[in-house]
Amino acid sequence: MSTMTFGRAINAGLRRAMDEDPKVILMGEDIGKLGGVFRITDGLQKDFGAHRVLDSPLAEAAIMGTAVGMAYRGYRPVVEIQFDGFIYPAFDQIVCQVAKLHYRTQGAVRMPITIRVPFGGGIGSPEHHSESPEAYFTHTSGLRVVSVSNPQDAYTMIQQAIRSDDPVLYFEPKRRYHVKGEVDEAVDPASSDMGAAHVVTRGTDVTLVTYGPLVPTARDAAIAASDDGVSIEVIDLRSLAPIDFATVEGSVRRTGRLVVTHEAAQSGGLGAEIAASITERCFDFLEHAPVRVTGFDIPYPYSKLEFHHLPDLDRILDGVDRVLRRPNSLSGPATEGAAL
Repeated sequence: MSTMTFGRAINAGLRRAMDEDPKVILMGEDIGKLGGVFRITDGLQKDFGAHRVLDSPLAEAAIMGTAVGMAYRGYRPVVEIQFDGFIYPAFDQIVCQVAKLHYRTQGAVRMPITIRVPFGGGIGSPEHHSESPEAYFTHTSGLRVVSVSNPQDAYTMIQQAIRSDDPVLYFEPKRRYHVKGEVDEAVDPASSDMGAAHVVTRGTDVTLVTYGPLVPTARDAAIAASDDGVSIEVIDLRSLAPIDFATVEGSVRRTGRLVVTHEAAQSGGLGAEIAASITERCFDFLEHAPVRVTGFDIPYPYSKLEFHHLPDLDRILDGVDRVLRRPNSLSGPATEGAAL
């Protein structure tokens, strides 16, 4: 076991994948000599050469088109999208080509492409640098979508994504890059399932589902709620497409209450899909309608306002109060003698 930052864990996972398979190629803007704007690929071009760690033009559509051609030729390209909001020029390539070629060719062609996407807010940047576009891709059949929340998963799941014969969008919460944690580099990526959710904390009163940047905040909410006698079970989805509904369903059947939180806007987000699916599966077990705690349905705000936009500890605990029918921001304070 060793202690490393979230960003260094991704770097170590990339390094191991490149050591094990010469067909693994990295591409992206400034990822070579500079090591990427977040230094995630630092040192890899020096050790593996410019023919395997390629500095690309500032053209995301061209980057993805090149990755498609390389996948056709048997390579396993790993593409870095420098910031979440820069992925849109590549959207056509991803949803019209990458996601469909395996199906279109009746299984003759695979697209083992990993698309690394630093996403989410919390770093004081404007729109196009702080967005959460994951729902666009979970809606697209043929793509696997994952989001990691801790250094161990960052290390293991980047290798699992690269080994997958399916195209994988690998969403990295950029505000967690410098968080440190224990990483077991001896773990065999094949020993765990990239599609399985993890129960972060056990609880009996409320199921709190999240992923990526908000997992530590959800854990903090569970600790804070326990001081008030409320037991929260926190689930880190990890895989957003497909979703491990069995784990979420099993939890909700025990707790009877569901809160889903994510940074992305509420309308059409992952929270809506999870709430609807769990309502269909667990209607007779629910004590309250599922509650979503999300970013607002607005363009991403400038830095002085972003922490009002992002779900925080207080907003998540307010969502917990709502499913417990306790006084909350929608109901107002309890009046004397009122039933809660």
